[in-house]
This record gives sequence, structure tokens and C-alpha cells, in this order.
Amino acid sequence: MSDAVPEPGEAEEARSAYEPAASAPLGVPRAPTGNAEVDGRLTRLADADHLATDGHVEVYEDVHRGLRDALTALDARPGPPVPPRPHENRS
Repeated sequence: MSDAVPEPGEAEEARSAYEPAASAPLGVPRAPTGNAEVDGRLTRLADADHLATDGHVEVYEDVHRGLRDALTALDARPGPPVPPRPHENRS
């Protein structure tokens, strides 16, 4: 047979010999934001460092949901009162 076409069983043997790399921390630095809720969510990202790739989705979705909720809460809080506008002169 040709060198380009593996013999029957060779492909299966190659597949069974494959071992994925072990999980390892990415080492991405996370700077504090000053908001305890946001910082807690960003710290949760480190939980994905010790999971297999298929486990990352759950952590990322949880963090995303928490960050979205934190941003929504900021929109719901009343801001400082808006100063009254001076009357515009319409002559």
C-alpha cells in the first residue's frame, strides 16, 4: 500500500495512543476592579483552570450571567439628580 494511506488498524492504534494534555492554569492576570461583586466573578474564572475543556462552558456562563446581573443592577440604581436646565432664551 501507499505511504499516504495507513494500514487498517494503524489509524485506530494512533487514536488510542493519543492523550490530551493535562489541564493547566492559563496564568492570565486579573486586576481588581474595585467592585467586590465583579471581582468575585472574575476570580471564579480561575475555577476553569482545573477543569477539562468541556467543563469551561459552565464556569464561563456562570461568570457571564453574574457580570450581566451586576451591570443590570448598576442601571437600576438611581443616579445623582440632574441639575435643572436654565430656561433657554428663544427670541
